[in-house]
Amino acid sequence: MNVAMTCAACGGARLQPHLRVAGDAGTQGLIPTTDRFGTALSDIVRCADCSHMQLARFPLEGELSEAYAEAASDDYVVEEEGQRHTARWILERIERFTSRGALLDLGCWVGFLIAEARERGWDGLGVEPSEFASRYARERLGLDVVTGDLMKAELPERHFQAVFMGDVIEHLPNVGAALDRVASLLRLDGVLALTLPDAGSRVARVMGRRWWSVIPTHVQYFTRDSMRVALERHGYVPVSMETAPKAFSAGYYLERIGGYNRGLSRTLIRGAEALRIADRLWVPDLRDRMLVIARGPAQTPE
Repeated sequence: MNVAMTCAACGGARLQPHLRVAGDAGTQGLIPTTDRFGTALSDIVRCADCSHMQLARFPLEGELSEAYAEAASDDYVVEEEGQRHTARWILERIERFTSRGALLDLGCWVGFLIAEARERGWDGLGVEPSEFASRYARERLGLDVVTGDLMKAELPERHFQAVFMGDVIEHLPNVGAALDRVASLLRLDGVLALTLPDAGSRVARVMGRRWWSVIPTHVQYFTRDSMRVALERHGYVPVSMETAPKAFSAGYYLERIGGYNRGLSRTLIRGAEALRIADRLWVPDLRDRMLVIARGPAQTPE
């Protein structure tokens, strides 16, 4: 573990204890979904200057790279309908701020957003560290997806009209390096779009350590304010921030309740199945997730 000496959002050094949640990744490891709510790889500290929250100690980059390369889960595969619904919603909002062109999805998992982007006329490329997910994107969906490290993959500079990072930035110890890398990939009129948990939401504040986004895979806990601070510090101009609910089946959401009470979860799932609504698409907006769109740093044309 690396000690986190400065705030990932503003660079400040006044990090104060916030939540005692230190634990281990458990048998699931660092996969995109988990039911171990209220446990992180280290305790969470809070920046006294911008209110950003992050782990007191970050995992080593090598540890994370190896863990994400081995990540495999069918959860999102079987939830394809909801994933595509969410992807269309995100793409529609991206298109409000830029024209269609080359799109890069960093951390694309199995590639449903790129698949939907292709249908809308985008030229999509994905980078995904998971061997399982990137192989699925290529072999099952016929997508152009590179298996590799998000920050080290060879990519054309000043090429992309839009870069999307969906549920990615909260996993990265070095936020600044990631934002700078993306800036080098964007065209002059390009935009960065991010979806991520909102640690400043009412739900997150009320639930504290028991919030479902306090999980072993997350190392950063952004609020809207600290996300804006991080972006502006690296030259971006935020143009939109809104809540970003995810579409899943009702059964998927009811299964997640098992992270708090397995018996209740099983009972609710049986009830939903009896009513034949377990497979019905559900998009609850608890206002604890955000979609952020920002214009890239100004570049001087060569």
